[in-house]
Amino acid sequence: MPVARLWLAVLCGYLALGATLQELPVYVSVHFHQRPFTVGIVVGLAFAGTAAVRPLAGRAGDAGWSRPVAMAGGALTAVAGAGHLLAPNVGTLLLARLVMGAGEAALFSGCLPWVLTGVDASRRGRISGWFGLSMWAGLSAGPPLAVAAASVHGTTAVWSAVVALPIVSTVLVASTRRPPGPRAPLSIRGRRDLIPAGVGRPGMMLGLAAYGYGTLTALLVLFLATPGIGGKEAGLAVFSVSFLLTRAAGSPLIDRYGGRAAARCVLLIEAVGLVLLANAASEIVALLAVAVTGVGLGLIYPATTKLTLHRTGVLTPGAAVGAMTSFWDLGILTAGPAGGLIAGQVGFRAAFAVGAGAAALAFALTATGTTPHSSREASPARTST
Repeated sequence: MPVARLWLAVLCGYLALGATLQELPVYVSVHFHQRPFTVGIVVGLAFAGTAAVRPLAGRAGDAGWSRPVAMAGGALTAVAGAGHLLAPNVGTLLLARLVMGAGEAALFSGCLPWVLTGVDASRRGRISGWFGLSMWAGLSAGPPLAVAAASVHGTTAVWSAVVALPIVSTVLVASTRRPPGPRAPLSIRGRRDLIPAGVGRPGMMLGLAAYGYGTLTALLVLFLATPGIGGKEAGLAVFSVSFLLTRAAGSPLIDRYGGRAAARCVLLIEAVGLVLLANAASEIVALLAVAVTGVGLGLIYPATTKLTLHRTGVLTPGAAVGAMTSFWDLGILTAGPAGGLIAGQVGFRAAFAVGAGAAALAFALTATGTTPHSSREASPARTST
């Protein structure tokens, strides 16, 4: 299974998206003379596109169409990157953001069922966690890549990279041998074909966790810049390092202890981190809180993936995980304007406290329902190839 090549393909695509997160705020403000509220809508709209397309792309991947779906995702992302640069007005730019989100969703959610084909159920948490690093690493490394490119050759270099990177993704996918097995006709007979039964509860856990993540990424730099705190240059870097190291080192624990147990642990850690951040009175405490939050968020995706696959079965991993991941996108999409509104009316600390409350609510969801015990969940099960 060519996991490394597909991992690099997704990484390149999400490096492009991450670079736009760094470049767009200034670009929209200067080029289109827009206020921060509009900037937030432009930046966040890509996640609406990813949320809408992930279940479709995952369903197509389950039917054996992973390769063309992922190739289309890379191509759409490249076209959208060019659209960002050439957009004559904000309306066109918003359309480009939606297309970019759709392309990124097709790239990742098309590749994931390809990677999971033939993987034993007892190893799917680990594999999904490591493969998901391609997406998160791209989002984390994209902004500093944009800064480095701009420092050498200006904004033209940034937008050139945004277009070129997903082209590399398309080439990598196209040069990878197609997954084994026949291609089934792609038909959608009802809602369950896109959102398999069992996705809702893990998806809600992930979406509530994502609300805390979206609040942190939207407001952290502004909060750390307030008098008496400090650390605005290091805040997001500390979070990214904590997040990525936790994901890389901790993914095997998901298969060992099960998705439910892991989700309970990491959601509690996220809530504690956000509570610490809401009460931080110094730079050291604030950065420690950010690191703790990164630990909690680092493993929530593989934990809920493991839980989703156990609840939905092995025949539709792409559709199930794609639908579940859409909740993450929706959580981020909601957190930006909601967190900004709370911060504007009550203050940053209240916004982080609400994020902690969302994580606590997600923790409560792990204790209800008919979720199987982690000991059963972690046990090997038959897989269908």
